[in-house]
Amino acid sequence: MNNFEYCVPTRVLFGRGTHKEVGAVIKEYGFKKILVHFGGGSVKKTGLLDQVTESLKEHGIEYVLLGGVKPNPTLSLAKEGIELCRKEGIDFILAVGGGSVLDSAKCIADGTLNPDIDPWKFFLKEAVPKKALPHGNILTLSASGSETSLSCVITNEEGGYKRGFNSPTHRPLFAILNPELTFSVSKFQTGCGTVDIMMHTLERYLGGTTKNTPLTDRIAEGLLTSVMEAGAVADQEPENYDARATLMWAGSLSHNDLTGLGRDYMMQVHQMEHELSGLYPSIAHGAGLSSLFCSWARYVCEADPMRFAQLAVRVLHVDMNFEDPVKTALNGIRRLEEFFQSLSMPVSLRELDAAIKEEDFEVMAEKCSFHGTRTLPGIKVLGKPEMIDIYRLAF
Repeated sequence: MNNFEYCVPTRVLFGRGTHKEVGAVIKEYGFKKILVHFGGGSVKKTGLLDQVTESLKEHGIEYVLLGGVKPNPTLSLAKEGIELCRKEGIDFILAVGGGSVLDSAKCIADGTLNPDIDPWKFFLKEAVPKKALPHGNILTLSASGSETSLSCVITNEEGGYKRGFNSPTHRPLFAILNPELTFSVSKFQTGCGTVDIMMHTLERYLGGTTKNTPLTDRIAEGLLTSVMEAGAVADQEPENYDARATLMWAGSLSHNDLTGLGRDYMMQVHQMEHELSGLYPSIAHGAGLSSLFCSWARYVCEADPMRFAQLAVRVLHVDMNFEDPVKTALNGIRRLEEFFQSLSMPVSLRELDAAIKEEDFEVMAEKCSFHGTRTLPGIKVLGKPEMIDIYRLAF
């Protein structure tokens, strides 16, 4: 087990009706004027935005609205939010939505208090935010884990670059998690969320070379098992509270580092998917992940077949073939692929709702390799040629 530091300071308010407490929670901290950041029309159609603003009014908190966040949130909207926060004297940001809204809010928080730095430089690792506006969230989609994580991912429309970076400034002050708010999430987006939650743990579990992390392994395996069970139920019973609650809590635990403690890892599939949905913004992140993951797994599993076999046996109920662990590993990957298909998730690039061209594989690999200047570490190191191989295998 490697050395690690674990700090998740976000206050979590979990359960039925908790979103109605938002005004009281913000008043506790003494904030006076806040930006309410949200996405499209769903928070309006469901009445959630009205409930939030009523709670703010009730507790004497002034607010400014900024909607318009889309899947794969954009740098241009974040910059608009930065200017609005400076103009209005905002002292807190409340994100109401899914991971895209939360990430957009994090970018706005960084940019507002670092006026001399182009926020895109943070994503290029050319600068580090020294401070940021405090922010919190009301989550409406179980998927990204951004509600308690230190990660943030933004798309720069100029060139279609999708980049992320981690920072302590990204830890929300609080997260309000009411599973009832996810009842209206579509079947497709529920599937995408289930995949994304699983990937955050699968890539920690499979994406490194560290040995001897038995406790972390069991935590990861338990989470994956619970998510698969809850995802299957929520797919058929969208208003099943217990299933939605499991997915929502698992989303946070899967991406706040808990399921990877003591391990080195690189989220290779996430890195490759960022180029995919960066080039084709209509692709939902979870769908992009499911279209790539099993091809990636088949490509790299022989580098550490026992690791994949352990997952297959403990989580996917495959019988161990001690004479040929690669067969066990491949059977596990096949069962995982079948699970994605049971949720109507794509398992190849051809199934995505985008006209992907084979000539784009080199473009995406060129971007993912930072124009040939980096490789992705892991159980099998991926350079530009290996990335192209995986895109082709997934096509």
